[in-house]
Amino acid sequence: MDCSLGTRRPIDDKVYSVQIETGRPMKVSAVVCTYAMERYDVFSECVDSVLGQTYNPLEVVVVVDGNEAVFERVREEYGDHEDVVLHCNDENRGISYSRTRGAEIASGEVVAFIDDDAVAEPDWIAELARVYEETDAIAVGGHAKPDWVTEKPDFFPAEFYWLVGCDERGMGEHMAELRNTYGSNISFRRDVFLAVGGYDENTGRKGDRHIQAHEAPVCIRMANRYGKGVIYNTDAVVHHKLFEYRGEFRWLVFRSFWQGYSKRIMDLLLPEAAGDKNEYLKQLLLEFVPSRLRELARDPSSAKVKQLVSIFVFTAAVGFGYLYGFLQSDDVLVSEDADGTSAA
Repeated sequence: MDCSLGTRRPIDDKVYSVQIETGRPMKVSAVVCTYAMERYDVFSECVDSVLGQTYNPLEVVVVVDGNEAVFERVREEYGDHEDVVLHCNDENRGISYSRTRGAEIASGEVVAFIDDDAVAEPDWIAELARVYEETDAIAVGGHAKPDWVTEKPDFFPAEFYWLVGCDERGMGEHMAELRNTYGSNISFRRDVFLAVGGYDENTGRKGDRHIQAHEAPVCIRMANRYGKGVIYNTDAVVHHKLFEYRGEFRWLVFRSFWQGYSKRIMDLLLPEAAGDKNEYLKQLLLEFVPSRLRELARDPSSAKVKQLVSIFVFTAAVGFGYLYGFLQSDDVLVSEDADGTSAA
């Protein structure tokens, strides 16, 4: 079922060079991946926000992950748009495959990714493009702002927004160079992204698989090859919808556990990833927790107590997940396939 309305483009493994001034704005391709009919209304809101961008030239690449019914509805609604390219995977392949496939199909010099449950502000692409045009950046990310569909739970601490794909407290300063930002708001020079192999298909959610590390592997490979990270432009904003289930304490503990499991995988596949989480843990325990305790002493409230408890519970769940991954590593996490490549 290859129902693509675009042609596949080869992966160019060319060496990155600073863009030569051409007298025209660089073309940006925004990739949106979706898969389920029950998410269609949210997905269409996302696509409409991308089509409403102030930046030009802009191409929108929609990848449907193996659902013909969804693809037919997408084609009916967006197939006549001049700057929209549609593609449907022949089967459900997961978010990592779909995003890399979207980048292969894209024709822009820059490829930007947004989750199908996020809504971009009108100048999102313009802000990403501005950094490329003004600097020698090879990757630019923006601010993923939480948008609670229901009331935000009072126990949820800002330090753990990364559990739901939003920027956490202490994420980084405006225009700082980070290892990575999150998949709901990240972009790359397309040739660089494809030269390092795009997203690893063994990471990212697919069905019941819980390997949640997604941006880190491609960004680490990019940094190893080009010596550059992701520029964090907080003026490039998307609003990431957080539905009711993402505010359930049990779901968040479950999520924390599998994040720890995923971090163990990253340590095995990419040992360079270890230092980043160690720095965050140090900041969490030595800076954020003490500041919360001082604030609680000055102005006590039940919500502040709940958030402190949640920090320790989520941190413990991450640790147990990491330990589980450590114990399972010989049998589950890394295996050599028939052609000798590493797989998770």
